[in-house]
Amino acid sequence: MEKLKILLGKPIKLELSGKSTIQGILIDVGTDIIVIYNGREYLYIPHLHIQCVTTDADSIFDISTPIPNTPIDHDNNSISYRKILMNAKGVFVEIYVIGNKSIHGYVVNVLNDYFVFYSPVYKTMFISMNHLKWLIPYQTNITPYTLGNESLPVSPATLSLQRSFEEQLKKMEGKLVVLDLGDHPLKIGLLKQVQNNIIQLITAAGEDVYWKMNHVKVVHIP
Repeated sequence: MEKLKILLGKPIKLELSGKSTIQGILIDVGTDIIVIYNGREYLYIPHLHIQCVTTDADSIFDISTPIPNTPIDHDNNSISYRKILMNAKGVFVEIYVIGNKSIHGYVVNVLNDYFVFYSPVYKTMFISMNHLKWLIPYQTNITPYTLGNESLPVSPATLSLQRSFEEQLKKMEGKLVVLDLGDHPLKIGLLKQVQNNIIQLITAAGEDVYWKMNHVKVVHIP
């Protein structure tokens, strides 16, 4: 992705995994993340999901128009996915993890291979870093759903966090969980066991279901 730096300041088009297309002006290129401005907001996109990059000859963006400062502070000489997540802690953002479903809230903590996210809808969520497609910071003074601070606690309930996604899920054994926002009826159930990259759930009907952990994107407790 280092070669993308020749396109800095120019309109580009991205094809992402999941057949998503994003257009905008390339603002920054990091070791494992890029920054796009689409005329309204900034999108932080990990390299992991970028399949193709092309110049956008039909772009409607006026590159002569001044672009506002990036809403997440970072050192342009060493921008990285992890640093962006760390600097986004406490900043209201919109993230895309599963298809085109957006989740609104803020990053609480960043661990080895996952991050903790607080959503006023889903509450505390554990999100694999391998599955974040893009992150969009809110504009200043805007909160998710226009909620007040009482619905958006600065410090959610104290959590005992583990360094890895697998170890965190093991700590949740015996609890009712929802995987990937419940996009599949067999992804809601009692977390029986996590072992050898396999998540064992017991569904409402008492059926044992086994999911490969590296395909699970988000976990939360309802």
